[in-house]
Amino acid sequence: MGESIGIHSFGHDQELLDLVDLVNVAGGMHAGDPSAIAETVDAAVSRGVAVGAHPGLPDVAGFGRRAMAITAQEARDLVRYQAGAVQAFVQRAGAELNHIKPHGALFGMLARDDEMMDAVCEVALQFEVPILGLAGTAHERSALRLGVEFVPEFYVDLDYDDDGMVIVNRVGRTRDLEEVETRARRALLDGRTSSVSGTELAVRAESFCVHSDLPNAVEVALRIRAVIEEEAV
Repeated sequence: MGESIGIHSFGHDQELLDLVDLVNVAGGMHAGDPSAIAETVDAAVSRGVAVGAHPGLPDVAGFGRRAMAITAQEARDLVRYQAGAVQAFVQRAGAELNHIKPHGALFGMLARDDEMMDAVCEVALQFEVPILGLAGTAHERSALRLGVEFVPEFYVDLDYDDDGMVIVNRVGRTRDLEEVETRARRALLDGRTSSVSGTELAVRAESFCVHSDLPNAVEVALRIRAVIEEEAV
């Protein structure tokens, strides 16, 4: 959330805030600006929704969904800079930063690069917050190695490749609600999902991620909330 810039508005933030437990707020690099961060944080905190930092690559034109060649040090500095910005607004609102969840292409790059993810875990240790990420990847390996709490997510509105990596789309697309519900329930109860080619994958879901820029993001979140409540999770 918080990915609007100036007069340009993105996402379904206000409608989604009544459906979610925690939000990932953009830090101003891939999207968002100071006023967007302030507005989103204030709205979330007023509803009792936990706020995490959502650091991305410095690529507004590509919405942070295009990979870049950066070093581990640069990754650490990008995440520290953006987490610090979000934390400042969260503290002003009378709350504390809840977690760090990398965005877009940076998320995928970190999942594949232990050295780079180690650098990001340094930031999580500094802010004393968990990392949200993809189980079985460098996200989890680095967190475990460095003593950072790790929360495995399942991505109901993204597809998985045969290696168990999520496929980051440049533009959010409408998702079939029945498919979303079936995938979410299976991930939650069976710890399984299928790749785009039909390969069976083991997954762990302690959090479900919904992207606010989906055309039907609110409907997707409603289905996921229903699954969670029906299964008494």
